[in-house]
Amino acid sequence: MGAAKFIRGLVRRIDPARLTVVVNTGDDEEFYGLHVSPDIDTVTYTLAGAVNRAQGWGLEGESFNVLPALERFYGKPWFGLGDRDLATHLYRTERMRQGASLTRITAEIADAFAVKSKILPMSDDRVRTFVKLRGRRAIPFQEYFVRGRARGGVEQIELRGIADARPTPAVLDAIRKSDAVILAPSNPFVSLGPILQLKGVREALRKVKSRVAAISPIVGGKTIKGPADKMLRGLGMEVSPLGVARLYRDIVGLFVLDNADSSYVEPIERLGMRAVATDTIMTTPERAAALAKVVLQGLQV
Repeated sequence: MGAAKFIRGLVRRIDPARLTVVVNTGDDEEFYGLHVSPDIDTVTYTLAGAVNRAQGWGLEGESFNVLPALERFYGKPWFGLGDRDLATHLYRTERMRQGASLTRITAEIADAFAVKSKILPMSDDRVRTFVKLRGRRAIPFQEYFVRGRARGGVEQIELRGIADARPTPAVLDAIRKSDAVILAPSNPFVSLGPILQLKGVREALRKVKSRVAAISPIVGGKTIKGPADKMLRGLGMEVSPLGVARLYRDIVGLFVLDNADSSYVEPIERLGMRAVATDTIMTTPERAAALAKVVLQGLQV
């Protein structure tokens, strides 16, 4: 959600054709025999101007007739799939069965939505994010986040398949050649973590550290939305911008945090990165654009 909101503001400050978005696929899941890529779809719909802004995912003006009909065969649904949204998943699944890569399929879907930016899955290899809760077995991220509403103490994040997965050449090329690389205000463990743990990604970011920025998802000791604060706490880390900055100290040159946390500027700078406090609450596209301006100016882009 944080990434989508930021992207909505960023394309007001730059030509969308200059933007490449590397997207997490660790929370991809299969529903009703269809391959669903929630993060890719949210980014695609956002850049197409078609996303449901009220809920932050799915398509605007969506209907839900197929999902209740599926209940007759599969039981009560817990993951929302709209009628028009299903068309995206049907196309993706068919193309995957034909042997096309997720990278190619994502580009085809983006073209169909007239998206000018480039959207890249982090990898064409399968990686699955599992969340281990206290006293329970590890469960897939979507089951934890959507079905379980992110309840329970988090003990561990497992990225199954990450050891064998590789970023696509296009992902590494984008990092090397970009004027700026921005880590959006997303969950550092389950949204950005899978990307950063792919072999070669962190190394590529270290080489361009001076032009890498990160935006804190923590404001005033909590997240605006999502379980990043719970995960930081459960994993024994400080729930603050400083706690997040420590995770990025080797790859980030500029760290952006909210004015409410300005007292962390100096401690963060002692980690070896520049820090800027500004308004990071993106309640409107205009405020997201203002944040994007601060980040771009901080990177001198």
